[in-house]
Amino acid sequence: MKRFVLVLAVAALACGCRGRVFPELPAAGNAQPVVPALLRAGDNRLMLTDYFPQWERADSITSATLRIAAAAEDWSQFVVAAPEGAFAATFEAWTGGRCLSVAALGGVREEGTWAFSEGCSGRRIRVSTSRAPRQVVALWQNCRLPEQSVVLSDEGLTVTVPGDACGAGRSWLRIFAAADSARFNDLLVPLENGVPVCDAARLTRRDRQAQVLYSLMIDRFQNGDPSNDRPLKRPDVLPQVDYQGGDLRGIAQRIESGFFDSLGATTLWISPVTQNPRDAWGLNREPFTRFSGYHGYWPIYTTRVDERFGTDEDLRALLSTAHAHGMNVILDYVANHLHIHSPVLQAHPDWVTPLYLPDGRKNLELWDEERLTTWFDEHIPSLDLERPEVCGPMTDSALYWVAEFDLDGFRHDACKHIPENYWRMLTRKMKQRFPDRDLWQIGETYGSPELIGSYVRSGMIDAQFDFNVYHTALDVLVRGRSVRDLARTVDESLAAYGAHHTMGNITGNHDKARLISLAGGALSPDEDHKAAGWTRRVDAGDSIGYRKLALIQALNCTLPGVPCIYQGDEYGEPGANDPDNRRMMRFDGYSPREQAQRELTCALIRLRRTSMPLLYGDMTTLALTDEVWVFARVYMGRIAVVALNTSGRPQSVECILPGGFAENRKLKANFGAGFGFQPDGRLRMELPAAGFEILTETK
Repeated sequence: MKRFVLVLAVAALACGCRGRVFPELPAAGNAQPVVPALLRAGDNRLMLTDYFPQWERADSITSATLRIAAAAEDWSQFVVAAPEGAFAATFEAWTGGRCLSVAALGGVREEGTWAFSEGCSGRRIRVSTSRAPRQVVALWQNCRLPEQSVVLSDEGLTVTVPGDACGAGRSWLRIFAAADSARFNDLLVPLENGVPVCDAARLTRRDRQAQVLYSLMIDRFQNGDPSNDRPLKRPDVLPQVDYQGGDLRGIAQRIESGFFDSLGATTLWISPVTQNPRDAWGLNREPFTRFSGYHGYWPIYTTRVDERFGTDEDLRALLSTAHAHGMNVILDYVANHLHIHSPVLQAHPDWVTPLYLPDGRKNLELWDEERLTTWFDEHIPSLDLERPEVCGPMTDSALYWVAEFDLDGFRHDACKHIPENYWRMLTRKMKQRFPDRDLWQIGETYGSPELIGSYVRSGMIDAQFDFNVYHTALDVLVRGRSVRDLARTVDESLAAYGAHHTMGNITGNHDKARLISLAGGALSPDEDHKAAGWTRRVDAGDSIGYRKLALIQALNCTLPGVPCIYQGDEYGEPGANDPDNRRMMRFDGYSPREQAQRELTCALIRLRRTSMPLLYGDMTTLALTDEVWVFARVYMGRIAVVALNTSGRPQSVECILPGGFAENRKLKANFGAGFGFQPDGRLRMELPAAGFEILTETK
């Protein structure tokens, strides 16, 4: 019974769109592509719910090429023995005689090893590769296609889309391949009724790779309802850290005005809406001030909208307005801690981790040493979420927001300080209770790709912000670090999270000094950025900062992942770190440079959202020096070429396009740089100082 899916495949492939390769599938687990298993040589202990969170057990787990053993009687845990070297395989999870597949990958990617989609003929998709592939795994949704649907050659491969995709609406074809010594990048092809999507206009807010995320702090965005203003107005609370009136109605008003439509944002990340204390907490000594909870990160009640931001109906109206404009809204949710005045902690004071360590030290801000137990401050104790009696009700509190409101997912705060069992429990509950809702989750973790990636699972969270790419890019522009390091960091991310991840590529956030002030030299990268914001007025600095901000925005809009803009970065709002990076949003009165910067940001986002290569293209480096990086992204035979000059002087760069892309290609420069093909076929570009260019094909 377990092999019937593959046995029927040959006959089905001959039947066109009427023939189904997969006549029966499990009832759940096939809505979104499952994150592959990256295996190390030797035994790998895995959990079933990390791949299929709806499944608490399986009848068995098998593989045609890998050795698998049960680590639990119900197959909720299992061990996969992986060979040395590069490979592409699958394992199958079975229930009721039906199965779904998970890609299992081993080995590394090597420089110059790439695979690109060339185009299609009927239902056959052609893929070119830089070397002969040895193993290929093709998945439609989470179903492995039979061997007969994949044909290999020295130049690449051909994959036949199954007839099941016809009439299925949006679905996905994924291809994983390995050569003798390295893995290729994975390919992702969105399908519409079995046909590859080649027009970005066909994409919707539900297409995750097509997102552009905009991050905003509710209190500092727009005051839409002065009647709910509740500033503390205390002598021990400076205005910078008091409530300034922004609310949910203000956000809805900006959506209705077309602000986000003109920018091109498709997903809003709004700061926490939960009830925070009505008094002041914390302490800054120079200057002396306590803090209000304007930011939302000190929850008193985890299932109540703070009245200073509005009402339940205001939140519902905001969501309805956003969806009418084709936008998602994700809610920032705090799971790590509660305020000490929370009724939950008053009823259960033992639900927190210990404040004192065995050696007598206070367990405060020990981010790495005591990662899963440290407190952020004494008034916000960390919850002991490893305990089921704590984890259960706290995941229910998070579930409340998607049960009561038509939210599209979460931004999760302080992910690395929360144990994995919390993420598994929350995502399992979400998937089981709302199987038909496409809820996307992105988290915040600082650390290595291994640590960050340990949370990126189909059964935990979908993505995280890629701080490693951001920090390296900032060092390149501010400290003069080689752009080779940036290319290496991007490659590490692609290897860790996949060539088509939805990791967030940021311009900054509410916990970082403003990029424009660092890039323009108004802030030194080595000074105390919080102290600077209290002691002097921090501006944008030298005008070169605008070019450097544009460089990072160009990078974010052309890399795989989700471009993320923190409010004000679209025009270059200056500032030091918290709270100076949280000035009230400005919507007009821009300087000429700020206005030009916003227009450039809009142009970058517009190009990103209309270019399938920039959304779904596979990536390869074409030229790389200490100051210049040129890379290409290729999708279904179309190419985009991105060139970044991180130096303070104009530069010429030459490169060879991959495959036959130089032949009869009509390219255009979108940002005014000169370019042309040399007699030997090399592409030559002239880049301005601290500048960039993106070449795309004309029709």
